[in-house]
Amino acid sequence: MAPARPLRQAALTCGLVLAIAVAPATAAPVATGTGGAVATISAQASQSALSILNAGGNAVDAAVAAAATLGVTDPFSCGIGGGGFMVIYLAKDKRVITIDHRETAPAKAGPQLFQHDGKPLDFETAVASGLAVGVPGTVRGWHEALERYGSMRFSQVLAPAIAVADKGFRIDANFNQLAAQNEKKFRQFAPTSELYLHQGKALPVGALLRNPGMARAYREIAQGGVKAFYEGPIARAIVDSVNRPPVAKGYQVPAGAMMLADLANYEARIRPALRSSYRGYELYGMPLPSSGGPTVAHALNILEGYDLKSLPRAEAEHLYLEASRLAFADRNAYLADPEYVDAPLAGLLSKKYAAERRALIDPAKAAPGAVAAGDPYRYQDDPSIPLRTQPAAAVKLAPESAHTTHLTVSDKDGNVAAYTFTIESWGGSGIVVPGYGFLLNNELTDFDFESPHPNVPEAGKRPRSSMAPTIALRDGKPAFSIGSPGGSTIITTVLQTIVNYVDFGMPMHEALDAPRISQRNALETSVEPGFADTAQARSLAGFGQRWESPAEEIGAANALVFNPDGTVTAVSEGKRHGVGTALVQRRGH
Repeated sequence: MAPARPLRQAALTCGLVLAIAVAPATAAPVATGTGGAVATISAQASQSALSILNAGGNAVDAAVAAAATLGVTDPFSCGIGGGGFMVIYLAKDKRVITIDHRETAPAKAGPQLFQHDGKPLDFETAVASGLAVGVPGTVRGWHEALERYGSMRFSQVLAPAIAVADKGFRIDANFNQLAAQNEKKFRQFAPTSELYLHQGKALPVGALLRNPGMARAYREIAQGGVKAFYEGPIARAIVDSVNRPPVAKGYQVPAGAMMLADLANYEARIRPALRSSYRGYELYGMPLPSSGGPTVAHALNILEGYDLKSLPRAEAEHLYLEASRLAFADRNAYLADPEYVDAPLAGLLSKKYAAERRALIDPAKAAPGAVAAGDPYRYQDDPSIPLRTQPAAAVKLAPESAHTTHLTVSDKDGNVAAYTFTIESWGGSGIVVPGYGFLLNNELTDFDFESPHPNVPEAGKRPRSSMAPTIALRDGKPAFSIGSPGGSTIITTVLQTIVNYVDFGMPMHEALDAPRISQRNALETSVEPGFADTAQARSLAGFGQRWESPAEEIGAANALVFNPDGTVTAVSEGKRHGVGTALVQRRGH
């Protein structure tokens, strides 16, 4: 805790003051300033990031501080029991890198991980189990980010989160609702029920929630560094929780098979960013094993052949849906961990291949259902590759968590961090690690349960993700960043927001706030509550578009816009997942 006081003092003396967005509950919070900026879904997390910026930290330091605090205030979406992807723009070097700290399957995992007697396990049974827990990558990812690109240590950037965990925070309606949705899962595990329930029910709105276990975990990491998590008592507690889940009396759940060596051997990957282009922007996103960057780029390549801004809005949105349908067909067929599968990525991202796929779109009529994958191998740099992955059949998407979080931070020097991380489902596996207060992920349920498929479980493999943190450059300088939670709808949220902003000319807060429509190669398109009764929906129905029921909230995005006058605008959510927070620095005089 010692570093906390210097951080607070520095925040008061560094000559920077806070500019806070004030917006009605139905509008996205927006703030503009001339220093650093942050947008997250949590006021405490944004304040943590700003305190680090004010203390002289850079965007990477602030991103880790915000993420650690989100682990306390938004624990059902993210935390040190999970993993994620960070995209970083380094202003001095004028380059973009990524840190892949996706969870991995334990060494004993195989393609039949989620099968019993030759049949796939029920999805909900698989989620709330030790079987579902992947080797957590978050702490290793934070370590790599700080060591390589940050300017502070764990003891400094974890101090704000430790303070929040110690002092506690008041539960709001969103937190209460998420806990209530997971009461059945949480009741199965004694430490989870003790922390987040009272007499089997979600803690009420207004209750003060302290998490001394998470504060303890953060203190051990602050003192002992990355090894404290992957080789010390925390590691033993994780393995015990996976292999002997701490169930409440009367419950039984499937156990996993994780070893201490799985944790000790975990490695993050520093990967080149996936680069694509769209209407004069350079877009940088996550490469595989995230399908987010490739699928967003592929869909935009398809859309680039249309002059969307000159078309009637309904026709343009119809084309957006059909481009997304085609991109998802290819995504579902070919993409997986590149260390296990040779995905035809160069072909998939080829503008010529996009033109071939575009020709399949009927500008007046929606496809009647799922479409087949194409053949991107013919557009590989080396078309003579003898071994081709057979495309998986077009089938109904397997369940994929819609519950993650995204944050984005910039600093006064122009560095940018766009960061999406997760524990998978709301509340992950439901298992709180005894004594340490954090939930373990259920990330392995992102694998396909049945083989053959590129995305089946294998020892050490990273399950395919949809996370799509994105940084866009224009004329070599940052133009905007965008990212979202939402499982496979992450891809469509990022895609639709880019189309809204670039093609339709919406200000970023309107682009973010617009109703989301998500087509992922299915008969019906996912929509948000209330959309199906709108004039927009009726216009699209004229093209044969159909709406999925029940409608559910899609994503909770955060964005930054770098303005021509040198200012930066932070934008967060005004209605999804509660209300987000957009904060900026403004230089004092």
